[in-house]
Amino acid sequence: MTHAVDVLIVGSGPTGLTLACHLVRRGARVRVVDRRSAPHRESRGKALHVASLEVFDTLGVTGRMTETGRTGLAFRKYFDGEHINDTPRGGSSIFIGQWQIEEILRDKLAESGVGVEYEAEVEAVSQDADGVRVTLTDGRTLGAAYLAGCDGGSSTVRKRLGIGFEGRTADEEAMVVGDVTAAGLSRDYWHQWFTSDGGAMMLCPIPGTDTFQLQASPETDDRGERLAPSLQGFQRLFDRHARMPGIRLADATWLSTWRVNVRMADRMRQGRCFLAGDAAHVHPIAGGLGMNTGVQDAAALGRVLGGVLTATAGEEALDDYEAERLPAAAALLADTSARHERVRAAVREPGHGIEAALS
Repeated sequence: MTHAVDVLIVGSGPTGLTLACHLVRRGARVRVVDRRSAPHRESRGKALHVASLEVFDTLGVTGRMTETGRTGLAFRKYFDGEHINDTPRGGSSIFIGQWQIEEILRDKLAESGVGVEYEAEVEAVSQDADGVRVTLTDGRTLGAAYLAGCDGGSSTVRKRLGIGFEGRTADEEAMVVGDVTAAGLSRDYWHQWFTSDGGAMMLCPIPGTDTFQLQASPETDDRGERLAPSLQGFQRLFDRHARMPGIRLADATWLSTWRVNVRMADRMRQGRCFLAGDAAHVHPIAGGLGMNTGVQDAAALGRVLGGVLTATAGEEALDDYEAERLPAAAALLADTSARHERVRAAVREPGHGIEAALS
């Protein structure tokens, strides 16, 4: 059967957009849908490692990534409000907000006449020997030869396919996160405040903006109950940890919570349907490997699907994707869990910070 679309991609984060750009570059017909109503401007993942930059180089966008981001951001460490030291960070990785990466990839995709279709939420997925059919919540039905679920840790595609997502989720939230401004605070450092009672707050500047990404221990009320993140709560946490009365946080454009999840899909392929990125694996954030691993998934899936669609490989090559990436996901979960524990131990000592995750 001939389909109007070769690959339907659900999710327009870095994973889905990288996959779309790879496939379009190989001449495939793609369609990208997302349940959001519009692009977001949330910092989320904020560092690209060398392997991801190599992937983006093949797409012709590494130059824009490098121009937008920055390298060599030093880590400034404080303990109980006192500045202890600065840790220079070299290397080839760049700091850049996730929304900026997505914007660059959307622009690249648009050069081929492909855009993201928003307000398209998946309701049901079915497949047969000829192709895949996706029903959206608004009643529309989309068909394609193949389907790629790149729709995050709560992936609807994964759930509709009935693929297990085994692992564990921490009972308590590990941190609150958000994007804020902090006039008067130097943007030359990733500020990291730690306290002797185990509390923490970090503010990382997002290049080309006035925004810092905030990460902090969650705030509790007088009964020990977790409070929802808010700008007022962020300020109280900042005052407690940073102890810089002249700095006022403002313009909170992203307020969220994060807890430790260590989970991976039972499989990354089911017939003509594939999972990539957080839809297939979630893990501790130590080391900043999440977004980067999704980019690697997308590159691998793009190679496999591109080969089959251009008839340079037989359908048996579709098995290669899971064979390569499922063990990589398992190794990632073990690696990031170990990194997370190293960071938890390191920050109890003045002058030490999240660089423990990079060793």
